[in-house]
Amino acid sequence: MFKINDNYLKLPGSYLFSTIAKKVAAYSEANPDKDIIRLGIGDVTLPLAPAVIDRLHSAVDEMSKKETFKGYAPDLGYEFLRDVIAQKDYKDRGCDIAADEIFVSDGAKSDSGNIGDIFSQDNKIAVCDPVYPVYVDTNAMAGRTGTYDPATEKWSDVIYMPCTKENNFVPELPKDTPDIIYLCFPNNPTGTTITKDQLQVWVDYALKVGAVIIYDAAYEAYISSENVPHSIYECKGAKACAIELRSFSKNAGFTGTRLGFTVVPKELKSGDVTLHSLWARRHGTKFNGAPYIIQAAGAAVYTDEGRKQTNEQIAYYMNNAKLIREGLTGAGYEVYGGTDAPYIWLKTPDKMTSWEFFDYLLEKLNIVGTPGSGFGPSGEGYFRLTAFGSLENTKRAMERIQSGKAI
Repeated sequence: MFKINDNYLKLPGSYLFSTIAKKVAAYSEANPDKDIIRLGIGDVTLPLAPAVIDRLHSAVDEMSKKETFKGYAPDLGYEFLRDVIAQKDYKDRGCDIAADEIFVSDGAKSDSGNIGDIFSQDNKIAVCDPVYPVYVDTNAMAGRTGTYDPATEKWSDVIYMPCTKENNFVPELPKDTPDIIYLCFPNNPTGTTITKDQLQVWVDYALKVGAVIIYDAAYEAYISSENVPHSIYECKGAKACAIELRSFSKNAGFTGTRLGFTVVPKELKSGDVTLHSLWARRHGTKFNGAPYIIQAAGAAVYTDEGRKQTNEQIAYYMNNAKLIREGLTGAGYEVYGGTDAPYIWLKTPDKMTSWEFFDYLLEKLNIVGTPGSGFGPSGEGYFRLTAFGSLENTKRAMERIQSGKAI
């Protein structure tokens, strides 16, 4: 008889955002007259930039002609896209990343889960707490996390690094030595950042203990503060210890068109084996490439017009973040994030649990957010709101929060 991967059976409940969707759907069905404002899932709401749309159309036209038709994409992605990424995202920031160290994919979420394929099952992982659930869940699926304790909401073989207001949401070096360290800055879910000097500490530590850092920079385009690194490769020695994940979803609105990339430097080795060669083998075997029309559209993001238009979209979302910060602060909430990231992290009032606050917002104010406990045990007592809604809905949500009732 066939056997299943019973690591899936160890996972507690469903994926966080699936659980939220089910709860909201049930409430909406029971209360069809309610006007629900959704500030939970981090999905963009603005349409793709005109420069991107124009390139999509022209790329589609190319696919209709024998002379310009494209079939399978190259394993690493089209050279025209990798070249512009290497220049604009790295070389222009003083990072020596070559085009052939960039692997184009269908998104950072996919890569953050798939990257585990090239690592042994007995690696010990360390994660910030709270954390983007995919990091932990995919390692649980691979059998790296041990057993789950519902009482503590922790996995036995995971090193948790609390990020709370007590340590300014900056993870501290762990007492136990990890093999794989997951870092995400600007952070999802807290919306907070670390300085270049603080990140250098992690690079130095990884080099010292022989760990690899999986660095998720999906929100780097939202950074406005000085001395906050856009890439881990701004830190000395990072090419020998870090893999970086990037996404077109939040900086250019590709959540529905799917595009991202992962950087694996050739200097990064386990003994004599380069992780670059392992990821290339995995990528070429299990992935057939992002569609040509999407990669062409991705390259348009780096044009002068594309940059201008996507930066305007980012400014739109960050204005929403400002309105949320100000609205919550004015209503007496303790607020974090929302300055260099499109997420606002708030302390739940009156000692409410994060799910109790979720129910309060949904049922009393008809607003959907994300409970902090869904991101890990240290997320309890916190709550996340996203700035990716429309300006109109953001303003209406803040009016409801300040008045204490749905309007």
